[in-house]
Amino acid sequence: MSMYGRDPWGGPLEMHTDSATDDDRSRNLNEFDRAALSRRLDETQQSWLLGPGEKKKKKYVDLGCVVVSRKIFVWTVALMLAAGFVAGFVALIVKFVPRHHEHPPQADNYTVALQKALMFFNAQKSGKLPRHNNVSWRGNSCMNDGKSDKSGAVLKDLVGGYYDAGDTIKFHFPKAFAMTMLSWSVIEYSAKYEAAGELNHVKEIIKWGTDYFLKTFNSTADTINQIVAQVVGKGDTSGGTSDPNDHTCWMRPEDIDYPRPVTECSSCSDLAAEMAAALASASIVFKDNKAYSKKLVHGAATLWKFARDQRGSYSAGGSDAATFYNSSMYWDEFVWGGAWMYYATGNQSYLYLASHPKLAKHAGAFWGGPDYGVLSWDNKLTGAQVLLTRLRLFLSPGYPYEETLKTFHNQTSIIMCSYLPYFNSFNRTRGGLIQLNHGRPQPLQYVVNAAFLATLYSDYLDAADTPGWYCGPNFYSTNELRKFAETQIDYILGKNPRKMSYVVGYGNHYPKHVHHRGPDKHDGFHDVRTNYNYTEPTLAGNAGLVAALVALSGDRTTRIDKNTIFAAVPPMFPIPPPPPAPWKP
Repeated sequence: MSMYGRDPWGGPLEMHTDSATDDDRSRNLNEFDRAALSRRLDETQQSWLLGPGEKKKKKYVDLGCVVVSRKIFVWTVALMLAAGFVAGFVALIVKFVPRHHEHPPQADNYTVALQKALMFFNAQKSGKLPRHNNVSWRGNSCMNDGKSDKSGAVLKDLVGGYYDAGDTIKFHFPKAFAMTMLSWSVIEYSAKYEAAGELNHVKEIIKWGTDYFLKTFNSTADTINQIVAQVVGKGDTSGGTSDPNDHTCWMRPEDIDYPRPVTECSSCSDLAAEMAAALASASIVFKDNKAYSKKLVHGAATLWKFARDQRGSYSAGGSDAATFYNSSMYWDEFVWGGAWMYYATGNQSYLYLASHPKLAKHAGAFWGGPDYGVLSWDNKLTGAQVLLTRLRLFLSPGYPYEETLKTFHNQTSIIMCSYLPYFNSFNRTRGGLIQLNHGRPQPLQYVVNAAFLATLYSDYLDAADTPGWYCGPNFYSTNELRKFAETQIDYILGKNPRKMSYVVGYGNHYPKHVHHRGPDKHDGFHDVRTNYNYTEPTLAGNAGLVAALVALSGDRTTRIDKNTIFAAVPPMFPIPPPPPAPWKP
């Protein structure tokens, strides 16, 4: 009898009832076991054989507030120890390995010289000095100026301001020009002053001057009939007088005990217009101090009205000022002052006057001549032309100003051409110094002004995305103007035949007997205190130097401030009205 069933190992299972012996059965079973073991079991089969698997028991660590896996706990502790080891190793490296500090970039030569040139103004301060004045050997001086004038003409506080040069006279005409030049340089290059760490310093220098100018006339009035022209009216250099004065008495200003007369003028358009320019330009510098800026603007307007109403030259009639700072005319101050009054107020009546063809003609805009293009304390026409060319480049006001502004722009281009060595408008010394005053003494004051204007005009063109300008048929890059300015300032700083710096305190070789305005037409220099043509510094000369140095200093990618000077100028063209409201049925 046989029975058939399903073989659990995957095949049919046949069961026989026979008479096989026990040995035969044993042999068959052994063969069956070997066959079964030689075959691979699937998962189901394994589960039948093994039954349910036994799970491995996990171990835990009780931390009190939480229970975590022992494995996670061990790994966490190990990682924390490893991190602590790495941190400690890094700390040791940082502590004991030599470190190389990153120093700020070294200041360029122009920045170093700028800081020296600004110190001159601190040394020239008159009156009660501030505690932070950085010239230790100077003290309070001339504390009774204006209060004890024996003539009786002036009994007011005229303490303060600046001494002009190696003397202790307060000449207001060149001093006003100096303050205007400093303000112009701050308006254009405030970012460079800031980078040099001198912005607050130069603004304090300007304010020291403008605070004093506000004392020299009734600055709260709308109309005046006189202003103070200078303090210490006697500066006789002939030696033919026994009266004590600034040039016969060689003493420190702190020790002055002789009378200091005051000179007033009631018909001095040149002086009043220049003082108006100084206050107007400074009002832009201090535009963030609204009260002070407004005070300066009001004072400037009062001076301007006085200059226009009571015509005359401050140095006329053989006055003492004519010996030192004789004014050739007042028309250039009208153009210059009018431009600054317009920028300070936005009142187009000032622009109309400054750009009037007749006024330009009187100022010499169409004359030419050997001194054309030379900016100085006496002739501001070139500066005014550059200043108004700025207006044409960036705002282009059009009619009725375009005719004169276009002429000023063309004349400015011609002047810039005259500075280049390719032309023969001005001679040069063998050392390369341009002779803007044709070999006469004290040349550097004119050179620094030209260097400032050349750099500034170059920056104007760059800001207007104009790569250069034409001199006749030839086109010159703006780099040519900068190269001219650099060669001239480098000469002053020591790149000259004498290897001498004409900025006291800069370099290793500079004048030691200062009474210093520069070399002669043969590159010569005599370091003798009594020879003032060589050794006497002035406010006007140093203001131009400061302006040129800041313009050349620092990174050239730092451009001029295009907009600050136009802060008070209204839009040239009316703002279009808003579009009409959408039509509704």
